[in-house]
Amino acid sequence: MSAARPLLAIDGDSFAHRAYHALPKSIRRAEGRPAGAIVGFANMLLRLWDAEEPRAVLVAWDTLTVPTYRHEAFEGYQAGRVFDAELLEQLDMLPQLVEAMGFAYAKAPGYEADDFLAAAATRGRGPVLVATSDRDAFQLVSERTTILQPTRGVSELARIGPAEVRERYGVEPEQVPDFIALRGDPSDRLPGARGVGEKSAARILREYGSLEAALEAGRFAAQAEELRLYRRIATLDASAPIPAIKGQTPAWAEASSLVRGWGINQLANRLAERAKT
Repeated sequence: MSAARPLLAIDGDSFAHRAYHALPKSIRRAEGRPAGAIVGFANMLLRLWDAEEPRAVLVAWDTLTVPTYRHEAFEGYQAGRVFDAELLEQLDMLPQLVEAMGFAYAKAPGYEADDFLAAAATRGRGPVLVATSDRDAFQLVSERTTILQPTRGVSELARIGPAEVRERYGVEPEQVPDFIALRGDPSDRLPGARGVGEKSAARILREYGSLEAALEAGRFAAQAEELRLYRRIATLDASAPIPAIKGQTPAWAEASSLVRGWGINQLANRLAERAKT
């Protein structure tokens, strides 16, 4: 990787979910409202800032109240997902915290957090680090883009480059959407090709090079249009709107003031200490 400082693009929903489930629900802010996801997410962001020394940070968010084209194209997409009300409450607050810290965020109706990560990886100059637990993002991996994937809670991260994608899936990063279409994706409720698992999906792609080439050769004729749809759903939309991202200087004091107003004093004190250095 280049010695240049990287752009750090973070899947906000992914890390907030992990923080919410990793920390005690007894962590509260003013008036007894929940705060565990806020505290955990902030701690994760501070660790990433210290460890990676990025030139800028972009945090990407889902808009859970508006369906995406994926939901409209495939009725079963992400069916059955239910989020705790206390988590949703904190997800609504976190973009404000990111902004108060002096970082950028992206959120827009019709797009998922992954789409903004794709936009950042595609349009960013220099090295890009993408922090997410979603393996769909493996399609973004290149010599310039590395995935930081949580392996335990939000504190331990694995670095995923092209070699790691090949080792884990047996395909190239650019083949990942085809691989997902064939194998399916239980987390998103994509069925995949009938009778095809992880190893056979990789074998098919090694043989034909792409899902489209396999279909043109007569494979999966009864499911061809379904599989094309699954590939479209699995492909991240790099045209998603993201703000212009320039070098950033963290605004720890402003962030401290915000969370103190929320009644999260321990986190506020930690941020205030950073502001002094």
